[in-house]
Amino acid sequence: MISSFTQRRRFSDLSEQEVLALAISSEEDDARIYRSYAQMLRTEYPGSAKIFDGMAVEEDSHRKRLIDMHVVRFGEVIPLIRREHVAGFYARRPIWLTKNLSLDTIRSEASGMEAQAARFYETAAAHTSDAATRKLLGDLAAAEAGHEKSASRLEAKHLPGDVREQEDAGERRQFILTWVQPGLAGLMDGSVSTLAPIFATAFATTNSHTTLLVGTAAAVGAGISMGFTEAAHDDGVLSGRGSPWKRGLASGMMTAIGGLGHALPYLIPDFWTATAIAMCVVFIELWAIAWIQNRFMETPFLRAALQVVVGGALVFAAGALIGGG
Repeated sequence: MISSFTQRRRFSDLSEQEVLALAISSEEDDARIYRSYAQMLRTEYPGSAKIFDGMAVEEDSHRKRLIDMHVVRFGEVIPLIRREHVAGFYARRPIWLTKNLSLDTIRSEASGMEAQAARFYETAAAHTSDAATRKLLGDLAAAEAGHEKSASRLEAKHLPGDVREQEDAGERRQFILTWVQPGLAGLMDGSVSTLAPIFATAFATTNSHTTLLVGTAAAVGAGISMGFTEAAHDDGVLSGRGSPWKRGLASGMMTAIGGLGHALPYLIPDFWTATAIAMCVVFIELWAIAWIQNRFMETPFLRAALQVVVGGALVFAAGALIGGG
């Protein structure tokens, strides 16, 4: 890593031809990134996909103008120089890391790309004393700033208010299907189903260490089971619920968290202190579940609270009675 860094050229050491070549390769990379965004979004967000198609065309036109300038000034052989060859030059997120980004994050990423490029060229132009280089960098800064205006025009054309609202609603729905629903199911299962074994063990043994072991085992085991069940029973292709592994991760993690919430208080050696804290945690968990149902699933809060709290109380009572008997 150190060797790679020390081999990079400083921007101030680049010739005008190399600066132009760097701009050409950068425009080419950005056009490719925008087309990748468009391809990822085309099925679910066609309006936003058209925006990125248009931005890619803008990048192509700037690249062509830069190539024409290079041919006139330096000939047809363009030096091979890219962002990673220049120390301090703005970087782009690898495209494979953008596949799981949300729609808003992709929009923000694209806006940042244009602003970053414009800001870099403006700064570079201000630090050069060569008139021709200053003009070249200033032209590039103006071109990049113009891209932001082009993006606004394209958004107004392809993404009017009603279309954007539909896409945002679709993204929220997908988030709920992929993350919230499986996570909520896991949290409910982990919080409620583990109440009986944990508190049955607690009241049967009045031993914090034993209760901790049983509770941890129940929570982790339930998390593994729920995670694999969620991932295996629906591949998401027909249901549209998204990646099975994402859903499985959400379900498994939240199941384990729900169970561990009232198992970990038994790290406290004093049994009755640990039990009192565990009961408080259960109360908080059940109300949190009711809030999530109301916030994301649009379940009336009182109905959600009644279902969750009454159900949790019954399971707790069952565990306490079995353990106390």
